[in-house]
Amino acid sequence: MENPPVPHEPAGLRGSIRRNPLTWFFTLAFALSWAAWTPYVLSRNGLDVWQFTFPGGRAGSQLTGVLPGAYLGPIASALLVTGITEGRAGLRTWRRRMLRFKVSWRWYLVVLLSVPAALTVASAVLAGRGPALPSAMILAAYLPGLLIQMITTGLAEEPGWREFAMPRMQQRHGPLTATLVVGVLWGCWHLPLFLTEWGGGPHVSWTVPVQFVVMTIAFSFVMTWVFNRSGESMPLVMLLHTGVNNYLSLAWTDMFPSLSEHDGARALLLAATAAALVLLIATRGRLGLPRR
Repeated sequence: MENPPVPHEPAGLRGSIRRNPLTWFFTLAFALSWAAWTPYVLSRNGLDVWQFTFPGGRAGSQLTGVLPGAYLGPIASALLVTGITEGRAGLRTWRRRMLRFKVSWRWYLVVLLSVPAALTVASAVLAGRGPALPSAMILAAYLPGLLIQMITTGLAEEPGWREFAMPRMQQRHGPLTATLVVGVLWGCWHLPLFLTEWGGGPHVSWTVPVQFVVMTIAFSFVMTWVFNRSGESMPLVMLLHTGVNNYLSLAWTDMFPSLSEHDGARALLLAATAAALVLLIATRGRLGLPRR
């Protein structure tokens, strides 16, 4: 149910966005990304309805088929809604969070080391043995790969889900409900991509996207804790997110050659769930949000 118009507030679309910024953000994030992903889903990289193949193989096609929609959704929607509802002051706050690099070096060390450590332990449990040592080439490519992931995945997604949505959701509903809602929506936002080679293709089992959404919920609890405890540092939150992508895409296959791609998803689910449970118990559900 929409809120009644407020005096001196514009009517029509602009007024609706000001009254319901979160609703509009989530709606636009889904609509813009899904519209931009439609050619990729319909192409030979997906449902094979459109007789066109995005070039570059699996990795290259994701840059041209997936990334434009990722940028057009969360970050563009966050900037648009922030500009309409809060003007220049809101955009300055957005920029401050995005440039909040000045947090303790220990935070960067914890994020850089804990992500591969947790995924390595979870993968070792699934494999029933320890990891192989990654090659020198993998080690050399790890930090450059992390930087690329920060510019692509991190910058495309996190300024919307965490920077825009989480402060507003936590203010209204508290950290638990806010994290659960954002986690579900963040996971469901990816669903059309499971019809493409990004997510296994149109014949992928329904359990794969369901497992992915459960993982995004669990991982969101970890993301919320880092966001709150670091003073809402977006570079650190983006580093946490992209650390997972970078490890799984670069190092994981070399370290666990006996495991399949689906095992990698299971390892991430296991690690995220364990970390979420520890944080929920340790913080008594506050997830690092200061009490006002």
